[in-house]
Amino acid sequence: MPRLCANLSWLFTELPLIERFGAAKAAGFDAVEVLFPYDLPTQEMRDQLVWNDLAFVLMNCPPPNATGGPQGFAAIPGLTDRFRRDFDRTLRYAAVLKPRHIHIMAGATEGAEAEATLVANLAWAAARAPKQSLTIEPINRGDMPGYFLADFDLAARVLDAVGAANLGLQFDAYHAQAITGDAAGCWAAHGARATHVQIAGFPGRHEPSGGAIDYPAFLAGLDASGYGGFVSAEYRPQGTTAEGLGWMAGPGRGPEPRKG
Repeated sequence: MPRLCANLSWLFTELPLIERFGAAKAAGFDAVEVLFPYDLPTQEMRDQLVWNDLAFVLMNCPPPNATGGPQGFAAIPGLTDRFRRDFDRTLRYAAVLKPRHIHIMAGATEGAEAEATLVANLAWAAARAPKQSLTIEPINRGDMPGYFLADFDLAARVLDAVGAANLGLQFDAYHAQAITGDAAGCWAAHGARATHVQIAGFPGRHEPSGGAIDYPAFLAGLDASGYGGFVSAEYRPQGTTAEGLGWMAGPGRGPEPRKG
């Protein structure tokens, strides 16, 4: 069984965010991710990670737009300056929270110019933070209409064009199933590029059990492929989070979180 991680933006939402760290630890997780950890004092969250002995695996860039604008600018022509300001702001949070990965969101756009913009911005970001692991994630357009990076072959092409050792694929099995109709086959084709994995049931984005994805087989396939990263539970519980954790039998242990 791969090492499991709780996405605290989706799980334990019956609790305030600051209380979800302890709830995740009590439920058997040794690692967490928070998509947009920008609303709480950063040191308070870091304290929760240390006190609960939790690794912090992932956060998103850019910070959310309070005015309701698009989430993500990395592929949008003409917004390079905004992307770079947002990336630097994310790095200031990351300096305290110490995430294993930062997911860079491409935004809603299309066309060859957008691809060139994404490649240029990712190359800049990888050089700007050479010791920080960065990821890009294909997201299906049913859930995020117009999202540029909605194809795994495109993601592979972008990763090859950037060619940075600290940039990898964020493989969400739910999105892979929605995009290709075959999450396991998509992993076979693209899993070697993955540095982070997320899971949810399909359809519905509920607990990773039943449905179109055979998760026992999928997780066994990750082990067989030699994948050594975390697998994050990023789903919408059908009841309370605790009531739906039966799929977690025998979770793996994560590493010690970094101190300081």
